[in-house]
Amino acid sequence: MSEQRRQRYQSVLYPLAQMARFRRSEMSELVDEEAAGFVTRTINEVVRAGVLETVREDDEILYEWAEGDPIRLVNQWIDRRIHGDQVKQTPEQERPRERLMRLGAASLSDADLLAILIRVGIVGESAVTGAQKLANRFHGELDRLRDAGLPELRNITPAVTKASYCQILAALELGKRATEALRERPVVIHKITSTIEATQYCAEKFAYLAGDAVQEEFHIVTLDTKHKPIRTHRITIGTLDASLVHPREVFRPAIRDAAAAVLLVHNHPSGDPTPSREDRSVTERLTEAGKLIGISVLDHIVVAKQRCVSIREC
Repeated sequence: MSEQRRQRYQSVLYPLAQMARFRRSEMSELVDEEAAGFVTRTINEVVRAGVLETVREDDEILYEWAEGDPIRLVNQWIDRRIHGDQVKQTPEQERPRERLMRLGAASLSDADLLAILIRVGIVGESAVTGAQKLANRFHGELDRLRDAGLPELRNITPAVTKASYCQILAALELGKRATEALRERPVVIHKITSTIEATQYCAEKFAYLAGDAVQEEFHIVTLDTKHKPIRTHRITIGTLDASLVHPREVFRPAIRDAAAAVLLVHNHPSGDPTPSREDRSVTERLTEAGKLIGISVLDHIVVAKQRCVSIREC
């Protein structure tokens, strides 16, 4: 069936590809073996794909091939038209769902995950192609998908139907709720007495900061006399700066919790946990302030996608 379609497209486009430009009125003379309706539909699709360009001259429409060898352009268009990058044309072990089952969801790209949610494409636009367009448009700001309406997504790719739009929104909302549940669930740890325990606690408790946050956030964990976590407090949102992270704002909740010590925590949305000069300056300033009021600063943990880092250990 695919070979028959290929031959039919070739019978229309090969004769036209012999000419750098041609008039609409010449199409029937150049292509006399195919039905006029099929010829018109094919030419319109090739124009939409950008392979042919239309030019108006003397109140008549002319067609010009895009830059490059017309035969090569035609063959590329036919291949995409027949096979494209439909999931069913991809080797089974490389399909998004199969790779998710084999390697886990974390191994998939944003486009792969979106392709699974779109599930089925439409004629001329596969789920994979549509997902890649969405991933490109929302690169680095996937959170904006929550606020995008169906018309906006359909302007990016027609592969987003009402059903797939609902699936994308449902997945985003479920992910948001799962993150919130993780944030609220107590981390099972008796006390924090080492760098390993501090980074482990922060990796679990503040996982949402590593995965979802688009701005830097500064938090503290208050600890009792045995260094057991009491609760967490968000102090500031925005680029970490010594002028913003004032000791008064940091230690006020610690005093209220009757804390004996605190753990400082902030995230790097870039994904790189390497402490900056300002990070170290903030740590030193708060450590000295804590000594004056009798609340020790155990450590300062930087949370990022790559890993969690202790500033004390760097």
